[in-house]
Amino acid sequence: MNGARWLAQALVAEGVETLFGYPGGTIMPFYDALHSAPGLKHVLVRHEQGAAFAANGYARASGRVGVCVATSGPGASNLVTGIADAMLDSVPMVVITGQVPTHLMGTDAFQELDVFGMTLPMVKHSFIARRVEDLPMMVAEAFRLARSGRPGPVLIDLPKDVQIADAAHLPAHASLGTDPVEMPKDASLHEALALISQAQKPVIYGGGGIVLGDAVQAFRTFVDATQIPTVLTLKALGSLATAHPLHLGMIGMHGSRAANLAVQESDLLVVVGARFDDRATGKLAEFAPNAHVVHMDIDACEIGKLRHADAGVRGDIATTLTKLTLPCAAHLHGRHGTARKAWRAQCQQRARQHAARYDAPGDTVFAPALLKRLSELAPEAIVSCDVGQHQMWVAQHWRLDDPRKHLTSGALGAMGFGLPAAMGAQESMRNEGRHDAQVICVSGDGSIMMNIQELATLKRYRLPVKIVLLDNQALGMVRQWQELFFEKRYSEIDLSDNPDFAAVATAFGIQAFHVDKAADVEAALHALLAAEGPAFLHVAIDTAANVWPLVPPNRNNAEMMDDSPMDAAAPSPTHAADAAHALPA
Repeated sequence: MNGARWLAQALVAEGVETLFGYPGGTIMPFYDALHSAPGLKHVLVRHEQGAAFAANGYARASGRVGVCVATSGPGASNLVTGIADAMLDSVPMVVITGQVPTHLMGTDAFQELDVFGMTLPMVKHSFIARRVEDLPMMVAEAFRLARSGRPGPVLIDLPKDVQIADAAHLPAHASLGTDPVEMPKDASLHEALALISQAQKPVIYGGGGIVLGDAVQAFRTFVDATQIPTVLTLKALGSLATAHPLHLGMIGMHGSRAANLAVQESDLLVVVGARFDDRATGKLAEFAPNAHVVHMDIDACEIGKLRHADAGVRGDIATTLTKLTLPCAAHLHGRHGTARKAWRAQCQQRARQHAARYDAPGDTVFAPALLKRLSELAPEAIVSCDVGQHQMWVAQHWRLDDPRKHLTSGALGAMGFGLPAAMGAQESMRNEGRHDAQVICVSGDGSIMMNIQELATLKRYRLPVKIVLLDNQALGMVRQWQELFFEKRYSEIDLSDNPDFAAVATAFGIQAFHVDKAADVEAALHALLAAEGPAFLHVAIDTAANVWPLVPPNRNNAEMMDDSPMDAAAPSPTHAADAAHALPA
C-alpha cells in the first residue's frame, strides 16, 4: 500500500466511478495503482485539455464531482483552460496532477511546473502533498470544497515520492460529504416579500445558480404560483421549459427581444442565482433603469457586486423560493393585481410577436431551423455546445426542459469545449445506467478543430455521441462582428481550406453524413440519430449567416439590432473600440 494506491481507493470511497486523464512520468505510480482499483474506470483522452473538459461535462450533466488527471509540466498546463472554465461556471471538479519529487521542487527539474501557483486564481483551493500523511486530509477536503456552497474546481498536486511512499499506516478514507447549506434569514425574506408585493411590472431573472442549488422544481413552482414573466441567462436555460407561457426567452446580447424589453421596462427584478454578467446586462449603467432588485444567491460576494440589491437574500435558493412562494402568490393576486395582469399580457404578446421564424427563403440549410428540428426529434437529449454562432443558435432555438441537458462554456467561452464535454456527459449517463441516453455535440468548423483528436476517444470507448458540425468556412462570430463593427475589414477569419470533415470522421472510424440542402435536412437528422455508436453530420451553411438579434457593445438591452440594414440601433464606426473590447472568442 503506497500513496498512489491509497489515493485510488480514496477516490472509490468518494463515489468516483470514472476519471479522465493522460499518463506521464510523474504520475506513473498513480496509473500503476489503477490496476488494483476495481470500480474505478479511467478514460484515456488524446489531449489533457480533453480530460479537463470531459470531467467538466461529466459534472455538469450529473451534478457529481468530475475528476481529471495529468502529469506534471505540460500535462498540468494543458488542463488549465478546463480548470478555468469550471471555476467561472461553478462546476465541481477535483484535478489531480503529478509533480516532480519534493527534493527536486524548485530546481527547474524536467517537467517541473508550479501548477499550484499557476492555478491559484482559478480554483476554489489548491493543495500540494509534501508527505504521504497529508493525503487523508487533502482528499477529503478537496471533495468537500468542490461540492459545497458554490461549487468549483480543487487542485491536488502530487509529488512522485509521495505517491510511492509507504501508506500502510494511513486510515481508510472517510468522506466529509458536503457542508450544510446556509438558510435565508427571515428579515431578508420579509424585505424581499415587501418589494415583490408592491411591484406592478415584476420580472424574474433566473441564472445558473438555480441548477447549482438543485432548485429547479422550487423555481418552477415559484414562477407558476406568482405568474411573473421570466427571463433566463445562458446557463439557466431549461430551468423553465422553452414552451412555458411565462418564459420570455434568454436575456442579453443574443437574447430575445421580448426578454430584453421586459427587463428594461420592469419596476422589479427578482434575481435568482444570477450575477449580472456583462453578456446578460449590456451597458450595466442603463440596465433595468427603473427596477428595484431582489437578489437571491448562495454566494454573498455576488449580492450587490455589480448592481445594488434593495433586498439581498443569501442562502439556499430552493429554501428561499419555497418560503416566498405562497406569501408572494397571495400578495400578487391582491394589490396591483390588475396592473400586473396587464403587464403579463403585454410581455406574452411581445413574445408571440417577436417569436423566431423558421421559413428562411432559399434551398440552403438554415441553422436555426435545423437545430430546432433536431431538438424536437431528440427531446430527451443532452446537447453540448462549443463556442460561437452555433452556441447562440442552440441557446435561442433548442427546445430545453432541463438545465442539465444544456452544456455550454458560459463565462469563459472556451472553444474546444463541446466534444470532450459531450464525452463526459455520455460517460456520466452510462454510470447512471442510462446506456441509451442521447448526447449531441453541436460544434462549428473553428471549434471542432480545437479538440478534434477526441474523435479517437469516442471510437475507443464506443461513446454514442452524435456530432452536428455547422460549417460556414469561417470563424463565424468574429466574422459577424468584423462585418458589423469593423466596416467589413475581415481579418484572419477565413476557414475555406477546411478539410473534408466527413472524411476526417470516417478516418477515425466514425460513421459520417453530409447535408447542404434544406430539403435533405429531415432525412439527414433521422439518419444521424438512428446510427449505431458515435456518428458525425457535416452541415454546410451560408458563410454570411448571422446571429440575430444582437445588442451592440456599450448599448443597453433595448437597443437591439436585427437583420435589417436600416436598423436604428446599429452603432457607428466610432464604436469600433468598444466592439474590439467586447469581441467574443
